[in-house]
Amino acid sequence: MDQLTTGGAADGHDPAPGQTPAPAPLPRAPGLPVPGLPAAALPAPGPRRRPRRLTAGDRVALVAPSGPIDPQRLAAGTALLRSWGLQVVPGDHLLDRHPVHGYLAGTDADRAADFQRAWLDPGIAAVVCARGGYGVQRMVDLVDWEALRAAPPKILVGFSDITVLHETVDLRLGLPTLYGPMGTAATFLDDPATADHLRRTLFEPETTRVLTAATAEPLVPGRAAGTTAGGCAALLATDRGTPTARRSFAGTILLLEDVNELPYRLDRTLTQLLRSGAMDGVAGIALGSWEGCGPPGPVREVMLDRLAPLGVPVIWELGFGHGPSSLTVPLGVHAVLDADAGTLTLDEPVFGAAAVGEAAA
Repeated sequence: MDQLTTGGAADGHDPAPGQTPAPAPLPRAPGLPVPGLPAAALPAPGPRRRPRRLTAGDRVALVAPSGPIDPQRLAAGTALLRSWGLQVVPGDHLLDRHPVHGYLAGTDADRAADFQRAWLDPGIAAVVCARGGYGVQRMVDLVDWEALRAAPPKILVGFSDITVLHETVDLRLGLPTLYGPMGTAATFLDDPATADHLRRTLFEPETTRVLTAATAEPLVPGRAAGTTAGGCAALLATDRGTPTARRSFAGTILLLEDVNELPYRLDRTLTQLLRSGAMDGVAGIALGSWEGCGPPGPVREVMLDRLAPLGVPVIWELGFGHGPSSLTVPLGVHAVLDADAGTLTLDEPVFGAAAVGEAAA
């Protein structure tokens, strides 16, 4: 996989580019201790806060919490966002590369600082990740999540390695997020349908309430309702037991997709999620793309073997993730999954009415 275009996940998804010498110490940014948060630091039960939809003239931050960025793709992605009437604010370290580990976009502390600075800026309406790759798990514990909880809600956009940020924003801040294409991703730059679906989700969310794809069909029939969660399967599995992992996806419509994982590795990932209890009580499952995972038949058989015994509806190939064309799927919102119809229907709004710099309604 071309790591500068598709933004792959962890566990061997990206080849390491050439590394440069000159190791440097990585200072720990101020933030929460690595062992995790006390229960009191989690969002209190009650109505979820929501960011507002975007409008022309909004400022959006472009940050690189994972892998390094290709400057030409960055220029193209920035131009596309600007064509929507947005002002693009690049992170201070957006084009950095780690001095030792060339697969990282700068040091852990700098990547965390760019993300945190963007989130705390009252004039920024959305934080768009430039790409995935690998690296969020190294920087997520360096973010001051208590400070971010006190800030007005913002939109987070990204997929693949950004799965860990989606989970953390949901659990620590209680906000919905968008599992969608990143600012330098191949699908965003090369597939107009992918870019337009993200644009409509951001500006006209009422037009993207029903999610479906030509490939969507029932793997396990039935209907289910729950709150959307999940993302890249490998990241969800490798995050188990960490401060950013929820105990289980009980009551959720769980989204799962991945890239460049052979069927036996997908089996291993799903088995880890099952054995760890992460999938206990899941309401339904929406499967996305399995780009580079081999012929669809063996992949489908793994999904049937591991997921059908859960006894919940499962949609095959709903059209989100690492495929050549991709839907943007809101996470953290209540939805109805209809496996027979091949649809995921949002039955609550993604966005609220709060203005940037104000508290959510």
